[in-house]
Formats: sequence, C-alpha cells, structure tokens
Amino acid sequence: MQHALLIAAACLMALLSTVGAALPYPILPPLFASGVANGLNTFLDLPPKLLLGVALAINPLGLLIGSAVLGPLSDRFGRRRLLLLASFGAAAGHALSAFALMIESYPLFLFARFATGLLEGRSAVARALLADKLSGSLRQRALSWLNGAFYMGWLVGPLMAAATIGFGLTVPFWIAAGALLLSAALVAAALPREAASTATTSWWHVARNEHSLNLLRHEELRRLFIVHLALTCGVTGFYEFYPLWLVEVAAYDAQGIALITAVMCAVMTLVSLFAGRPSALAPLRLASVNALGVAIAVGTVAAGDARVGMAAIVLFGVPMSYYNAVVPHWCTERYGGYGQGAVMGLLSTTFCLANILMAIAGSLLALVDTRLVLALGAVLAAWASWRLQGWHLELAGDGMKGSGS
Repeated sequence: MQHALLIAAACLMALLSTVGAALPYPILPPLFASGVANGLNTFLDLPPKLLLGVALAINPLGLLIGSAVLGPLSDRFGRRRLLLLASFGAAAGHALSAFALMIESYPLFLFARFATGLLEGRSAVARALLADKLSGSLRQRALSWLNGAFYMGWLVGPLMAAATIGFGLTVPFWIAAGALLLSAALVAAALPREAASTATTSWWHVARNEHSLNLLRHEELRRLFIVHLALTCGVTGFYEFYPLWLVEVAAYDAQGIALITAVMCAVMTLVSLFAGRPSALAPLRLASVNALGVAIAVGTVAAGDARVGMAAIVLFGVPMSYYNAVVPHWCTERYGGYGQGAVMGLLSTTFCLANILMAIAGSLLALVDTRLVLALGAVLAAWASWRLQGWHLELAGDGMKGSGS
C-alpha cells in the first residue's frame, strides 16, 4: 500500500508538472509563423522563425541547469523539500509568462520561461524518489508508469491549450499555475516529512560542486552521455519543429497542433503502461531497436506528405515510450552507486542540452526548410541506435570472456 501511494504521488506530480511545460508548443508557432505582426514576433526586427527558436530554447536552458543541480540537491537535502519548493516556484513562473504575453514583452517572456524551466528540473527528483524506494521489476514498471504520467501531461497540456485559448491567450498559463499548486499540495499530503538535513555544506556549494555533470569524469558515463545526447537531439528536434511542419505543410492552427500532439501523447501513455515489463532482449539491444524506430518515424515525417507525416508523428510514440522505459531503469541498476538523483539528473540534463542545441540549429535550418531539421534528427537517432548496438555487443563479449575465465 505504501509503495502504491508513493507511485501514485510521483505520477500525479509528473502529470500536473508537465501540463504547463506542454502549453507553449501549440501556442507559439502560430504566434510567430502566422504572418500577423505582434510585439513578440517583431522584437528587434529579427526573423520570426529565429525568435521562435530562441523562445523554444530558453525553457530547456533553464531545465538544463535545474536538472543538473536539483537532483544532487535532493540527494543531500531531501526529495520532498525540493519537490515542494520547485513546484511553487514553477507556478510563479507560469503566472509571469501569462503576464508577459498580456503585455507582449518578448524579453519578459524569455525570462519567465527560463525561470520556469529552471524549476521544472524536478523531474529528476521524482525519478530518483522512485529509484530510492523501489527495486527490481517494480522499480522498472514504476519508472515506466512515471514516464507515462509525463507523457499524459503532454497530452493534457495541448488539449487544455486548445480548449481554453479561445477565452484568452494567457488563460492556459494561469490554469497551469493552478495545476502546479495542486501538485505541490498532493506531494505535501502523500510524502512523509523528512528528517532535518544533516548536511554541513550550503545548497550553493552542492549546486556548484556536486551537479550531475560531474559524473562525466567517469569514462562509461561520458559514453552514455554522448549516445543519449545524439538520440535526444533527434527527439527534441522532432518535438520542437513538427508543430512548425504542421503549420507549413498541413496549414494547422493551434487547435490542430494540439489535437495531433494529444493523439501522439495518448499513444505514448498507453504504450508506457506495458513498456516496463521484463524483456528477453538485453537492455541496450532493446534501446538500440527502439532508437532505430525513432529514427524511422522522424525521417518519415521529413520525407512524407501531410497524411503520411501525421501518421508517423503519432506512431513515433511507440518506440520512444519503450526507449524511455528501458534506459532509465538500466541506469539505476548500473550507476545507482553514484547517487540516484545525480544519475537521473544527468539523463534529464542531457535531454535539456539537446533541446537547446536543436532549438538553435533548427531555427537556422528552418530558415531554409523545416524538413532539414527533421532529417538531421533522424540521422542523429540512427547513429545513436548504431552506437547502442555496438555497446551491447561489447558488453555481451565481456560477459562471455568473464564466464569463460
């Protein structure tokens, strides 16, 4: 019963926290690419697509920093405390985002999105919480269910944006702020109070000297970082620019983008309910197969017409869900000794760095053709699949040598 309550609390927090993060994806592309001038897409007379790329990158930049430091901070000062503080802060960030849109201030919107991303790094804390308290197959299933809750947030967020944007551009952000306050209340009610921290170092010292990127001093974790970065660059290039592809190829508006995103996230959520089951395939082999599936889906969007591309967008959710169920659990088993918060933080940080890199590179490539961004993403995902397969064969060979000796 205690484990069920813990899993439920973590999943509810994940669901409500990602609702707000998902809101801008159907809202921003029409604001910047519709051709209607406003205070956001005319800032400094820069190209609207370039402004869109920066607006997409700024939130992941905050996530990059937050993911690197919040996980290790929770290792030292407690999961519950960090989850509560981050939820309250992110709610304030969404409220500030709404105000920035109201006055059409591009710089204030960037600041608000950065601050919100900084505190949304708590996803690493939620994963570390489950990794701490659970073990074996239950931990693998729970991490998969947690991924499903995050995906559900990406479903609910766009649907909520589509349903409420008619009442005003800022309304979805106000609702997101309220949802985050609710998630904080749920965490406070479900998780027991932790003992006072015995740490003698300040939070600033931990953030500066014990962040997740310190794990890159270890050779195998550097390898994981590089391969996972390539895969997530392919994924984030897809996430960030398929809405723009839908605007240009299918003439979709915010409601249309929200609908296709909701269908994709529904598929991801459904698959996540089963993806955490034990598999006969070795973890890296399974990760390689699904990384290849991601590459095929993203490449199909780049090469296909509107109908084929939309089908590929939806089916993308199948291999992505399996990949996200396999890799975090494998990492908890293999690298948990370094601190679950730090390890989960490294995975989250990698994803955030990929968001930034692809938002910048993609905004430049999109000036030529949006399909180039998707094609680059497909190539990077295919490379990651190849490297994961090689890593699997290397570990299998080492295992055979060990058994032979």
